[in-house]
Amino acid sequence: MKPSIISFLVSILFLFILGSCSFSEPEERINFEESGAVLSIPDDFDFSTYHDVKINIVDNGNYAKYDIYAFSDELYDAGTETFENESGETVTETVYKSDVLEKLIFSGVAKNGTLQQTINLPKFYNKVYIRRNESLQFTSTIKEIINQEVNYNAVEAKTLVKSSSFKNATDYLYCVNGSGQLFQVDPLTGSLTDLSQMPMGSYTCAIDQEKKELYSIGRKSPHPLMKYSIENDAWETIADLGIGGPRLDYNKNDGLLYFSKSDKLYTFNPENGANLNTWDIVGLDIKGGGDLAFAEDGTLYLCSFSGLYRLELDANNVYQSTRISADNLPFQPTSMTFDSNQDLWLSNSASSSDLIIMDTQTGGWQYQYGINANNNTDFGRTINDLTTFRVFPDNVSQTDSDGDGILDQDDAYPDDAEIAFEFFTPSKYGKGTVSFEDLWPTTGDYDFNDAALTYQAIALLNSDNLAVQLDFTCNIKANGAGITNGIGFQIEGLSPSDIASVTGSVLSQSFITLNENGTEANQEKAVIILADDVDNILNETKISIRFATPISTAKLGVAPFNPFLIVNSDREKEIHLPYANPTSLGKKSTTFDGTNKDSDGNYISDNGYPWAISIIHDFKVPKEKVAITDAYNYFSVWAESGGVDYKDWYTDKSGNRNVELIGK
Repeated sequence: MKPSIISFLVSILFLFILGSCSFSEPEERINFEESGAVLSIPDDFDFSTYHDVKINIVDNGNYAKYDIYAFSDELYDAGTETFENESGETVTETVYKSDVLEKLIFSGVAKNGTLQQTINLPKFYNKVYIRRNESLQFTSTIKEIINQEVNYNAVEAKTLVKSSSFKNATDYLYCVNGSGQLFQVDPLTGSLTDLSQMPMGSYTCAIDQEKKELYSIGRKSPHPLMKYSIENDAWETIADLGIGGPRLDYNKNDGLLYFSKSDKLYTFNPENGANLNTWDIVGLDIKGGGDLAFAEDGTLYLCSFSGLYRLELDANNVYQSTRISADNLPFQPTSMTFDSNQDLWLSNSASSSDLIIMDTQTGGWQYQYGINANNNTDFGRTINDLTTFRVFPDNVSQTDSDGDGILDQDDAYPDDAEIAFEFFTPSKYGKGTVSFEDLWPTTGDYDFNDAALTYQAIALLNSDNLAVQLDFTCNIKANGAGITNGIGFQIEGLSPSDIASVTGSVLSQSFITLNENGTEANQEKAVIILADDVDNILNETKISIRFATPISTAKLGVAPFNPFLIVNSDREKEIHLPYANPTSLGKKSTTFDGTNKDSDGNYISDNGYPWAISIIHDFKVPKEKVAITDAYNYFSVWAESGGVDYKDWYTDKSGNRNVELIGK
């Protein structure tokens, strides 16, 4: 072979090997700003997608627990379900659900007449949902956020006390529907309070008053029998019944669940779901829909789409039905229950159901609440079944195992006197994201996936509603940098001496020095290093911060605090959110050599782009080398409006995203 050919082949082999090598340097980036993309943002716009909101509650009444939720009246598409409707037909429909009860932010009990917390909410939320629980007497209100504050006085929750012939009980109507909502209606006022999200949508509910337990049968196969503890706000599945339908009640006399479908009546053991008996029902004009209810004297009533019936078991072990209502009803009843005064309440089949009171002697009826009642009440949801829960003066256990003044059923840690409540950011079931471009102060490609941190922060509060600990659970969901970057946050309102201990930080490099308490050394403010190499927290990691003394959430601030990226193991090179302060060990961009696109040192480029964004949402980052302005259709409009327009630009709302350009 000729030497020239050999030299040529060697050159080709060298180039191939060179191109195949992997270096610990960032891969080549697109010079985004040189492409001409410029954002004309208003002065001082900081790209923030959320705001701090101060919650002020005044309650000088009896002991009551509060739950505070982010509120939106928009329903989300939960996908399609195939199920048997109340007429016995198998249908497939899109299910729309409310996520209000999935957005719990904090709980607490007023101390010395007040309960105050500072929370962090996405800016597209302009309301909060406040639920008050006084001895299982629930009330709720939706309050607007005005000037980043919410003010609520418990006198708004005061209602009339219902006079009852049944041991002075106060009645509440517990309702369920096929969308999986469990909620309460006050029969005196018609006011509605959400209680829980069910494991599965249902057409049935029944309450064991003595045990304070609600039973419900799922509407989808295999039709699970579900049990809800009213005191503990907890669900469990007892058994799969294999049969579903519209009618259910609990018989206090024998402790069994009575279930009916079409012209059949069944009994089930609520402890294990065993079917004990099956009877025929004769005499129903229309067999579909309706409900069962036991009166106080033990009489069993059934309503179907043809009206109200009284059932009696004859000598042949068959239930004979006697029609009470003379005519077919002008509405389709889906549920009924007796209150303590033996008034019979029904609801109808509608997208916004009505509540109706019926006379069991004549079948006469009237609309009490809802659109057809013409009294300015509109539930805005279906009631597929309802049952009565009676609250007595001594209805609730007064057990306080740890002696902190918070009843066990209200205490998140009933055996720990130092912790009583939890405070979530973003919410109990939500996560937030902080995403970085790591070429600051020079140009990046603005795909915001060089380091993307997903997190949830839980502040543990004592009975005085003060924080004693912060648990910060996080992981890196995207790491497109190819260099060793560290990550942490600074708590602006705290000094290192305010921290008793930090545990869980993952350190494997040599450029971080810690104080004895686990905070970073040589810092004026409390700085928590989550990891000195983001590759170390690709899996979910919990960092716990214990405070030297209990502190208010106003002093603590709200997560993610002042997060920052430490670039390429250079401790001085920190990337922060726009207008945020570097730590004592960080330097402003003007001190770096090379092309400086952050001439103001405010972490916003001269062309209007940030190097970091923080979103109170599980943000889906763009794919590699896809600019955020291409992946998200309204990012630019939002930024150039100063955050006024398209505040929810990052959500999965139709039209917001180019799905094919988005990663995880």
